[in-house]
Amino acid sequence: MDKLTENINLSKDFPETTYEQWREQVEKDLKGVPFEKKLISKTYEGIDLQPIYNKEDVKDLPFIDSKPGSPDFTRGTSTSGYLKKLWNIQQYIPYSNPEDFNSALKSDLSRGQNCIYIKPDIENNFEGVKFDNIDDLNKIFNDIDINAFPVFIDCGVCGFTKAALLAAYLKEKNQSGLKGALNIDPIGYAVSSGTMFMNSETAIEYLAKVTKWAIENSPELRTIGVNTTHYNNAGANAVQELAFAMATGVEYMNQFTDKGLKPEEIAPRIRFSFGVGSFYFMEVSKFRAARILWSRICKAYGVEGEPAKMLINAETSYYNQTKLDPYVNLLRITTEAFSALIGGVDSLRTSPFDEAIRQSDEFSRRIARNTQIILNEETHISSLIDPAGGSYFVEHLTSELAQASYKLFQEIQSQGGMLESLKKGFPQTEVEKISSAREKDLSKRKSILVGTNAYANIKEEKLETNQTDKESLQKNRDEVTGKIRTNRKEDKVKDKIFKLLKDKSIETAIEAMTEGAFREELELALDSGKEGIFVIKPLKIKRGAEIFEELRERTLEHKTKTKDEASIFLATMGPVKQHKARADFSRGFLETAGFNVIYAKGFDSPAEAISEAEKHKAKAIVICSTDETYPELVPEILNSAKGKNLYVILAGYPKEQVETYKSLGVNEFLYLGADVYLVNKKIQDAIFK
Repeated sequence: MDKLTENINLSKDFPETTYEQWREQVEKDLKGVPFEKKLISKTYEGIDLQPIYNKEDVKDLPFIDSKPGSPDFTRGTSTSGYLKKLWNIQQYIPYSNPEDFNSALKSDLSRGQNCIYIKPDIENNFEGVKFDNIDDLNKIFNDIDINAFPVFIDCGVCGFTKAALLAAYLKEKNQSGLKGALNIDPIGYAVSSGTMFMNSETAIEYLAKVTKWAIENSPELRTIGVNTTHYNNAGANAVQELAFAMATGVEYMNQFTDKGLKPEEIAPRIRFSFGVGSFYFMEVSKFRAARILWSRICKAYGVEGEPAKMLINAETSYYNQTKLDPYVNLLRITTEAFSALIGGVDSLRTSPFDEAIRQSDEFSRRIARNTQIILNEETHISSLIDPAGGSYFVEHLTSELAQASYKLFQEIQSQGGMLESLKKGFPQTEVEKISSAREKDLSKRKSILVGTNAYANIKEEKLETNQTDKESLQKNRDEVTGKIRTNRKEDKVKDKIFKLLKDKSIETAIEAMTEGAFREELELALDSGKEGIFVIKPLKIKRGAEIFEELRERTLEHKTKTKDEASIFLATMGPVKQHKARADFSRGFLETAGFNVIYAKGFDSPAEAISEAEKHKAKAIVICSTDETYPELVPEILNSAKGKNLYVILAGYPKEQVETYKSLGVNEFLYLGADVYLVNKKIQDAIFK
């Protein structure tokens, strides 16, 4: 062994290769194809991704030598990463009934969930848990020590009454404070719904009152939410999501400063929520860039150190989920979750794989929760601090993201800030541009959703759906409400509500809740600022898979209604080596729309192929062979197909002969780069008459 070691000389045996030498060799291998065209790719963020990065790309980055917990927080807000404190495993429980919610919550907390997440039924549509008075909270938190867990509550546009209700509950239980966040985000709510249902001044005023109350009474409770998951789920890119998050945070900073709060009081009250997209390295870099940007914004307000630490929640993307082949969602969610954790988020919600299809059950919630637990147990991610640190690619991408996002942020500020920009429709328009580009790439299969626009399984069985029995739930709510009204002292409730009409204070709202008032009663008593209601164009929340799901659903409806199998016959001409490549491609192309593709043996004559297509009652045929054989084959097949009412498709796109084949009767062409969605839709239109 010693002799072997003596003979090894790494510097001699493996001399250093410079970037210039590497590129020179690559350009030779490309044989005239431009380096930029072949090896540099552009992202939806407008960033050029290089094929290789080296130390020269990162040497001048201002944060390259920073350490975990350092003022820019690139490598995390903690000096020890997840070593001392694990991220919060956040999970949405979809039950509207408080008793059912409590039962599921206790089960989930005993099986790995380490925080409490509540989505109140704000709009009385049973898409959240009933959160209307103290009786509800007693049932929600029954036998749960809420001081043992951070509590996160999504409060929507106005959290004033929800904060009062929570405070009244804590007062009843003799508990002074709470860890967690109320996530009140009137701007984010308007982005998804199109309105605040009040003017923005009133919404901000109520949020300021809640924030002031929390500062005095519950210092570890954050109240201000900056939620950009709406942008992510509408198709936004990482630069947009970062810029809109920063602009929204600055809007709140400015608004609350005007209302007497200090920047160092406001910054630590904000909790940011981001979506997590599918581009792994982009998402890792996004969270690192977010901390850099926010630390610099805070510094501009004179806020540094602990108050400037950004609290980040992440949620796996709804945009990437599919109804078709839904178990593939497990893989998408896993990679998204992993990128968020490598990026150093503080809490993470992994969506159940069936979220786009139905109300998640105990099994799908368990799998979602265990995704995070397994990532930790199997990868030991909690044992590492900034695991992406030192990667030339990630460090450089972090810098590029931060710079591009800051430039867009400045553009929003030049328009008067986030509220004014939203009124003008600027963020909405910018997101629509990226969403359209994503849809185009999915349509042409430049982007792949396995099981949906590629590798489709037309024989898959749909997951069974479950419907919420809203009638029974409403009946139960009415009964509970009636009992509470009967048992409470109406005079005291009315006195408190009358007082609230005058002083609009959270202290009075807490007193009213303590007497048994309902949240809705208090909201009616508050001045909702109906004059000048804040209204904007909302974002269109969508999933990228929707256009292909529509194709599949249309085919299924046709099959069910007409008992027709919607069969398309592959006229595979000649030996296997002559037709197989294009036949395989055609089958994959057509199955994305749910067609029954009949893939037969190779045929020696056009007449034989057409005869076989008739036996299978096919509505269309695809000629599968080579460009060299088509000049002879196509006319013969078209001649044999005369009078058969067949829609004729050609596999391939021989440019010089396309117009000739069209004039002979070829209706459509299948080829790499074709718009898979539009072509399949045209075929449907033709054969579903």
